[in-house]
Amino acid sequence: METPRQPPRARRFAGPVVELDRARNERRLADAHRRLGEVLGANRKALCGLFHTGLIYTRQGARLGRDLLLAQQHLLKVRELLARIGELEGPSAEGGERALLHRQVQVLLARTAELTARSDGVLARER
Repeated sequence: METPRQPPRARRFAGPVVELDRARNERRLADAHRRLGEVLGANRKALCGLFHTGLIYTRQGARLGRDLLLAQQHLLKVRELLARIGELEGPSAEGGERALLHRQVQVLLARTAELTARSDGVLARER
């Protein structure tokens, strides 16, 4: 005897729902914070190296010190921009403003890394 077939029941997935846009933005922000920490540490190390070697008292060292202080100002601006990105919410902020702020962060971090790398080269020659 055949039993009538019932349509299969829809399975309900009881797992958490993840908003991919939000997760992507959070990860991007976390990566920017991590990179900020790395560049800040490298900049601090370069400044300390200038003082420990006594190179800060030369013309070239003073110039590098000014560059590193400029890099420090860039990093403060990056920290401010990341705070603004963290405060943005809603779909209106998703496209334009958030992308613009992230672009500014990337540019400032690149400039800072360049300034720090320049001083690393000089410090390596002095040691």
